[in-house]
Amino acid sequence: MAEINGVSLPFLPAGGVNELKRQSPLIEQFTPRTKFQDVFDQEINKLKFSAHAQSRLNSRDIALSDEDIGRIESAVTKAEAKGSNESLVLLRDMAFIVSVGNKTVITAMQNDGSEQHIFTNIDSAVMA
Repeated sequence: MAEINGVSLPFLPAGGVNELKRQSPLIEQFTPRTKFQDVFDQEINKLKFSAHAQSRLNSRDIALSDEDIGRIESAVTKAEAKGSNESLVLLRDMAFIVSVGNKTVITAMQNDGSEQHIFTNIDSAVMA
């Protein structure tokens, strides 16, 4: 019987034991270079948009660029550093209510001058 790492095998691997040992360094070549925890942390720290916020963005024809999202993320990070929970983030003529701890935009609106905007239940405001 063939033996690999002290384990007796009831069969002989295709190509023989030496072929199996020769191929094992190739397995290391395909190991993921990024740890799951790193990817997980990166995804958790991304800015998210609630279904309500996405609906508001679509219904109000608000388009955000990558730069806009980066500025909102930066504002949320600053609010988090100050201990905020719910923050109003102002970006040009747009306003976003953000759950800071969850890094989630709750709602979004544009200031088109057609209605009054009163913001309640926030503990901070950040200009992005």
